[in-house]
Amino acid sequence: MPYLLRGLTAAAVVASALFVPPALSASAAETLLSQGKPTTASSIEGSGFEAAKAVDGNSSTRWASVEGHDPEWIRVDLGSTASITRVKLNWEAAYGKSYKIQTSADGSTGWTDVFSTTTGNGAVDDLTVSGSGRYVRVHGTARGTAYGYSLFDLEVYGTTGSDPGDTTPPSTPTGLAATGTTSSSVSLAWNASTDNVGVTGYVVYRNGTEVATSPGTTFTDTGRTASTSYTYTVKARDAAGNLSAASNAVTATTQSGGGGGPAVPFGSHQFPYAAGILKPTGSQATLDQKVIDYYQQWKAAFVKQNCGNGWYQIISPDADHPYVAEAQGYGMVITATMAGADPAAKTIFDGLVKYMLAHPSVNNGDLLAAEQNTSCQSVNGSDSATDGDMDVAYGLLLADKQWGSSGTYNYKQLAIKHINAIKASELNPSTNLLTFGDWSTSGDAYWNMSRTSDWMIDHFRAFRTATGDSAWDTIRAKHQSVTTSLQNNYAASTGLLPDFVINTNSSPKPAAGQVLEDPNDGQFWWNACRDPWRIGADAVTSGDSASLTSARKLNTWIKSKAGGNANNIATGYKLNGTAIQTGSDAAFFAPFTIPAMTDSGSQAWLDALWNKMLTTPVDTSSYYAASIQLQVMITATHNHWVP
Repeated sequence: MPYLLRGLTAAAVVASALFVPPALSASAAETLLSQGKPTTASSIEGSGFEAAKAVDGNSSTRWASVEGHDPEWIRVDLGSTASITRVKLNWEAAYGKSYKIQTSADGSTGWTDVFSTTTGNGAVDDLTVSGSGRYVRVHGTARGTAYGYSLFDLEVYGTTGSDPGDTTPPSTPTGLAATGTTSSSVSLAWNASTDNVGVTGYVVYRNGTEVATSPGTTFTDTGRTASTSYTYTVKARDAAGNLSAASNAVTATTQSGGGGGPAVPFGSHQFPYAAGILKPTGSQATLDQKVIDYYQQWKAAFVKQNCGNGWYQIISPDADHPYVAEAQGYGMVITATMAGADPAAKTIFDGLVKYMLAHPSVNNGDLLAAEQNTSCQSVNGSDSATDGDMDVAYGLLLADKQWGSSGTYNYKQLAIKHINAIKASELNPSTNLLTFGDWSTSGDAYWNMSRTSDWMIDHFRAFRTATGDSAWDTIRAKHQSVTTSLQNNYAASTGLLPDFVINTNSSPKPAAGQVLEDPNDGQFWWNACRDPWRIGADAVTSGDSASLTSARKLNTWIKSKAGGNANNIATGYKLNGTAIQTGSDAAFFAPFTIPAMTDSGSQAWLDALWNKMLTTPVDTSSYYAASIQLQVMITATHNHWVP
């Protein structure tokens, strides 16, 4: 049982001088490992109460979490793997009644409890523990007061070095090679190492300096300088912290700045999110690499060249037809965003543009026909679908910012044509709400209906910037006001939106039964499942109060509904929160990640959703779920930006 020393009285101090417990006498040889080390926390009460205050060696400063919220945590990075023998907590009046001390090798997964209590009473907890890890976390689950959690001091003692139970290093990685370059990035790949217990990751070195840890056998080093040579090596690491010998060295030279390298390479984080927006726990490099790894899987499964002509297509095995506009739009946005991480991004994007231009809608030639067959021939009327067109236009704007518009395609000109075509043929001018596609016209049964998942608020902002047309401000505001009205009037306790809205010309309301696709058209179903992501994307990038309010309403409900367990998110809900189907699908659980980022008290919930995505591999039979999850991961790691 750990030894606890709590708030000694004067008499107890005298007595303690006569009897020193074995645990404390043994600590004389221990080293204080935590002082001054990088420290993060789930939240802070405000300026002056940052996580670093708990490890600054000054017992008059402190970390404090937000008040009145569980769970909360503080985590220190010791810098290298250590054998941890003692943790000392000097609580302020706001203490943890139930909390755990946990260790981890990478700070994001594999947390191991080395101490746990449900009877904490504050003051000083001096704990003898036994564990190993680079990261140590105090994870509070129940406060001892009505306030938050607050520590004057978090002290971690032990010795650095490998776990004495495992001193065998992994085998040396082989075959390190540069698989591609841009003007600002180098992509690497190597062969996997083996270990007597198991390899947990690979440390990447650039010019002899550690730059990142990759969980897999690929890595893209972004933010490099054009026309510059870099030399890389890789070492394998196991759970005990043992490092292998260095791999072979490889030298790669980035392309020249005039060679069309992206202006906003993935991982450059040039566009900060709104103040106070969370991100998943872990180093930025690790988070970015998780996205790159998932992107490579997505690309291998869905990016195709099946019809020649220099076309690229995103295949949609789970849709009505092999190629649909929605998938092409996803592909264009994703590929333009991942430029810098994927040296082939511009080639793929231009192939998608060529495909788009070769498949115009029969109603408005500046829009994309919604469906193609296995021969890439447009079918089923050859008309448009609004959601695909929204993303096509947005992807073209991203491409213009990435590569400019003086190459094979004038991306900016194509984008403006597409935006103007959306306004002319996919917008009801009387309601300022989007319609289903250019096949719906004034007077038909669908003219005064709209699909909530088409309401991409950040896209409207980008369209306004690109065109200078103030109508897009009016259109954006109308979609936001109807969102708020639907949440308040039809889903007051959940914030959920329906797949389809009717009566847009009078009092917009959820569809009553099937109006286009399914008997659940009026519920939170296979279209509206994207809404938390779409609403959240604008909230985190713009900080707009309407988007933040809508996102937070969704987050408050789903966090409570799931009990903080991402595995409990069902496949579809009625607007009152009743589950439609059991099971777990990325199209439903992943989008809730983005609203979680808007709540300072939801770090643990955000991490649960993020880790759920990390343990959910790409479903090669569902472009829909995989494409949604990938775009959510991009946004969750602060890599989404609005052109």
